[in-house]
Amino acid sequence: MPHASKIVAGLGMAAMAASVVIGLSLDAGGTQLGVPHPPFIGAYGPQANLLELVTIPAFVTAVALVPGLLRLTPALYAAALYVTTLILRVTLNTGRGGTNQLDRALFVGPKGEGKNEYLPSLAAFDYGPRFVLDRFAELVPSLPVHSAGHPPGLLLVMHYLALDSSPRLTAFILFAGAASAPLTYVLATRRFEEDVAKIAGLLAAFAPALLHFGATSADAVYLTLGLLAAIPLLAGWLWLGAVALAVVSLFAWSLLAVAAWAAILVLARDGLRAAVELGLITGAVVIGFHALFALATGFDALGTLNATHQVYDIGIAGRRPYWYWLFGSPTAFLLILGVPIAWLALVRLGQAQPEALAIFAVIAIACVLGFTKAETERIWLFLAPLVILAAAPLVRRPQLVVALLAVQAVVYELVFDTLW
Repeated sequence: MPHASKIVAGLGMAAMAASVVIGLSLDAGGTQLGVPHPPFIGAYGPQANLLELVTIPAFVTAVALVPGLLRLTPALYAAALYVTTLILRVTLNTGRGGTNQLDRALFVGPKGEGKNEYLPSLAAFDYGPRFVLDRFAELVPSLPVHSAGHPPGLLLVMHYLALDSSPRLTAFILFAGAASAPLTYVLATRRFEEDVAKIAGLLAAFAPALLHFGATSADAVYLTLGLLAAIPLLAGWLWLGAVALAVVSLFAWSLLAVAAWAAILVLARDGLRAAVELGLITGAVVIGFHALFALATGFDALGTLNATHQVYDIGIAGRRPYWYWLFGSPTAFLLILGVPIAWLALVRLGQAQPEALAIFAVIAIACVLGFTKAETERIWLFLAPLVILAAAPLVRRPQLVVALLAVQAVVYELVFDTLW
């Protein structure tokens, strides 16, 4: 039913277009929706740096090399994908303000986002990591909003690796986050043939959202960690995947949605029994892990979740209207992820393909429950490979698709300040 699937995709794109028009109209009329240009977090402000003379040729070269990349052996392809992703993220994010601006989102100064990020939280470690873990739920209200919104996993890594400055933390995020493209390729090999898997990795390297927010946003690290859990779960290595999920849940509570995605995908692909088995194993392992971790360190996961919820309610997210962000959140996420990717994923949804059913079910659940209102281009970054997994099988001309993604990424970065 190819015609019906395109109708579904068309309706989805029309709904997103309506969300954009309504959001911008309400904003222009004085209704505060909580972001500069609803539903998008990017703030209008055209700017270019002389380094843009490097950015555009870098993207043109990367697009030109696509056919050669796709012919590489798996190991070489994964390595080339990592290097390409790293180069594109750095060049795109220095195109506006130069290399000295690369760490500006993390730099702690009187102005800017840095005071809301992770570095100021390291002061708590003056009393030692055991104190931080044992008292983390009590510390949450006093922490910067990004630290308060997550478990202490990243803060522990920052402490032990001495990531105590914005340049160091930026470098860590860049190098860890760039692994998401080859890991997306590996994830896709668990489901598709080699040629489709390579296309999935390619889409992850060029997807605008991953380029805009994959450079200096900590969500790029959570994206990589989420893939480390998704790969074994999709491969059927349930115990390994469950343990990986339990560990990465110490970094972001949202990564638990990877288990929901895997269960829905298995349900659609293998039936109820396999899905229940996955759910029971992952649930038992995650609960058991946190119980043991609490005994060993004093970390109170439930208390931390409750404290985080209270911080969320009194912050700007609590003032964003649910009725608008029910539609605005998925719109921002899918369109900035890449218009071609969104279209292809919606077509696959219209075909009732398991990969599409799973990821759109997770997105729908997140929207209805109101877990995140706005800023989903960044916060939902860990879901991006799962949308890409749904879209990749329909890509027939990969070079053309990544060229369109590259144009979207460069134009949006030059016209809008995405900060991260």
